[in-house]
Amino acid sequence: MFEKTRDVDHLKKVARQARRDILAMIHRAGSGHPGGSLSAVEILVALYFGEMNHDPENPKWPGRDRFILSKGHACACQYAVLAACGYYSREVMMTYRDMGSPLQGHPSVSDMPILEFPTGSLGQGLSGGQGMALAAKLNGEDHRVYVVLGDGEIQEGQVWEAAMSGARLGLDNVVAIVDANQLQQTHPIAETKPLEPLPAKWSAFGWNTLEVNGHDFGELFDAFDAARKVKDHPSVIIARTIKGKGVSYMELNPDWHGKAPDDALYEKALAELPVME
Repeated sequence: MFEKTRDVDHLKKVARQARRDILAMIHRAGSGHPGGSLSAVEILVALYFGEMNHDPENPKWPGRDRFILSKGHACACQYAVLAACGYYSREVMMTYRDMGSPLQGHPSVSDMPILEFPTGSLGQGLSGGQGMALAAKLNGEDHRVYVVLGDGEIQEGQVWEAAMSGARLGLDNVVAIVDANQLQQTHPIAETKPLEPLPAKWSAFGWNTLEVNGHDFGELFDAFDAARKVKDHPSVIIARTIKGKGVSYMELNPDWHGKAPDDALYEKALAELPVME
């Protein structure tokens, strides 16, 4: 039975298992995106277990908070966390990327209706989330919308068009979280299209801007709480993370953006991530 909690020791165990599950899914499928999935683990565990209002027994409960993984290629992370919450079994989780599976290589609402928004074409999630947030305000509803973006993804112009709109509309029920894991597909962000000073950019677009260690549950929860107190402005949390977090040979290595480990490297990764008792 799913229980909402902010107990950090428990959440660390959930995060460790989620990393193991991400690797298991990608290894079995022979494809996927381990680097950006591993970097987002604490962010999604904090959201689903300690921040968002949702109900695995009633996935379309009208009062639920909405979540969009705009960096949809990292969906192995979301699938692992949803399974940990009890949305479906581990057996279903392990059908990741199979033909006919609800767990496709990018989030698909036609295959998996419990998801809120299909993503994969980068840059679109914040626009969709703000549409949901505006609808909530127009309908007098008080749920919140959380959108996780990649730092490489926010090089897309549509993200900044959405940022302007969110501020103009005063969407204080929107929280964007940038998984700032420092790498994109083949190179470091700083060598491709530098984003810094990233907090100043979001602030200049009218957003309440917070910056945290994206692998620290305490800092994440403090930022979520601070965002709830802000009125008339959307909030963005710049979560500083490490791509491939938890697996030594994947950390900050662009080679692991989009490929599966072979048997030997899979076993090496699991040995670095023993089950926490």
